[in-house]
Amino acid sequence: MMRRGFTGTIQALALLFGLSAPLQQAAAQAPDRPIRIIVPFGAGSSTDIIARIIGTGLQDVLKQTVVIENKPGADGAISGAETKRAAPDGNTLLLATNSPLSVAPYLQKSIPYNPITDFTPIAHVGYYTFFMVTATSVPAKTAQEFIAYAKANPGKLNYATGNTTGIVASALFGTQAKLDMVRVAYKTEPPAVVDLLTGQVHTMFASYATIAGNLQDKRLNALAVMMPTRSPVMPDVPTMAEIGFPDFPLTPWAALVGPAGIPKETVERINKAVIDVLAKPDIKKQIDQQAFAVKTSTPAELGEIIKAQYDVWAKLSKAAGLEPQ
Repeated sequence: MMRRGFTGTIQALALLFGLSAPLQQAAAQAPDRPIRIIVPFGAGSSTDIIARIIGTGLQDVLKQTVVIENKPGADGAISGAETKRAAPDGNTLLLATNSPLSVAPYLQKSIPYNPITDFTPIAHVGYYTFFMVTATSVPAKTAQEFIAYAKANPGKLNYATGNTTGIVASALFGTQAKLDMVRVAYKTEPPAVVDLLTGQVHTMFASYATIAGNLQDKRLNALAVMMPTRSPVMPDVPTMAEIGFPDFPLTPWAALVGPAGIPKETVERINKAVIDVLAKPDIKKQIDQQAFAVKTSTPAELGEIIKAQYDVWAKLSKAAGLEPQ
């Protein structure tokens, strides 16, 4: 009796585990549930805009509904933690940037995930273009004039930050130019831009997508672009090197990742879909308008990029004099 009972139990367990793997595999591949793309910043931010453009394309290619979910705060760590907790079935993705994966570990004393091991690399997406801008109330039309004005008014000017690129860039610029300014922190860029327009803050490093209209309407002044070469969208604006800051190697990036453990076939399916989407002329046109430089990759290549950027931003954060809070 006991032997038959024990044997029956073993057979039942074998049947259970024998079925569980195919069921999990089928669930991971089933394209009948919405894909959730988590964004580390608020609505209207450059990352939100890029996520919505890509999400629309993925809906057509994958034949799945794509939902954008904004999770701003904690230098991107809130979005990272949310993604880590999700089921590894390919239905929850993070449009990761250097904020949650490269910089948050150096700005916060602790974060609830490991940027290297707790995520599945899926596809590199590209790089943002950032401009150093000032409010029109600031009596400076060039970077040199702004530096002179800031030095003549120590402690009286403030700068806004709406993401970790803004935090590191502003701190690095202030350190190299030897300026005394006060930081005003925001969870995301759009509200920072509003306060910049009203003169409540005086300057910031902002992504082009969030300030494009205000630059075109001349409600903000662009003093420099944070790129190796001048940007096609504003070719008259000098680079950081041209205004006297050659050692300014910030490359804000974006990529799709998911929680650790997503099956390889699911990763490859989404990777191919992302590459197909970014190659579509209508999608490329929309992204080009955001001054976003598309750069795709294999999942393995993205894994190496994430590791490399983790080290790069560590050095940049240290050079900027930033300490974990």
